[in-house]
Amino acid sequence: MTGIIDYEAGNIRSVENALKRLGAEYILSGDPAVLSGCDRLLLPGVGEAGWAMSRLDENGLSDFIRNTDRPLLGICLGMQLLCSRSEEGDVECLGIFGTQVRHFRSALRHGSGLKVPQVGWNSIGGLKTGLFSGVDDGAYMYFVHSYFAGICEDTVAVTEYGLQFSSALRRGNFMGCQFHPEKSGDAGERILANFLKLP
Repeated sequence: MTGIIDYEAGNIRSVENALKRLGAEYILSGDPAVLSGCDRLLLPGVGEAGWAMSRLDENGLSDFIRNTDRPLLGICLGMQLLCSRSEEGDVECLGIFGTQVRHFRSALRHGSGLKVPQVGWNSIGGLKTGLFSGVDDGAYMYFVHSYFAGICEDTVAVTEYGLQFSSALRRGNFMGCQFHPEKSGDAGERILANFLKLP
């Protein structure tokens, strides 16, 4: 059973639809007691990091996430919340991944001409770990974000948008994708299918 962590910062519907297409059983819950019975966990998210962290803290989900030994995949904001800190709201995050989250405007060179947020398709490269089994290096994924996680020892996929950033991270049982695999066609669905098969 896959548990979708519900903290009211969801892109929940598209994640649910992707799991249904894959024939996966899942439950949507914000209760750590319920989620602790799941085999694996998804942490989706759209919105502002400071508000999202306050929601996780209020519901006892921050400690639950930090301490889980289940495979956990953060998506978009969900991945950023697994990092050490975010410029968005100047907030301490969950501290799983050893990198900070920055705004593109604070990092891109003035006059780059790139639009912020990045919205649309971009490629992922340097793929590592079984999460990307069967996915071509250079595959295109769908992104919607103004903030990015820097490159670090946990980086398992890299994307370039005026600079290189971590489009996926992994440390132990914790994984994260800056892109939306549930909106990224066959390649994104393959990533979710790989996650569902991880021991």
